[in-house]
Amino acid sequence: MKLKFEELYIQNLQALLKDNKAVHEIEKRIDQRHMDRLSD
Repeated sequence: MKLKFEELYIQNLQALLKDNKAVHEIEKRIDQRHMDRLSD
């Protein structure tokens, strides 16, 4: 049972890391757009 829990925990962590990467990419794009607007 403990092993099962740890496997689920690891899967959740990996999913969170993937989401974090996606969020980071979106933030980079937003920052880029913001910079473009500032330079006008």
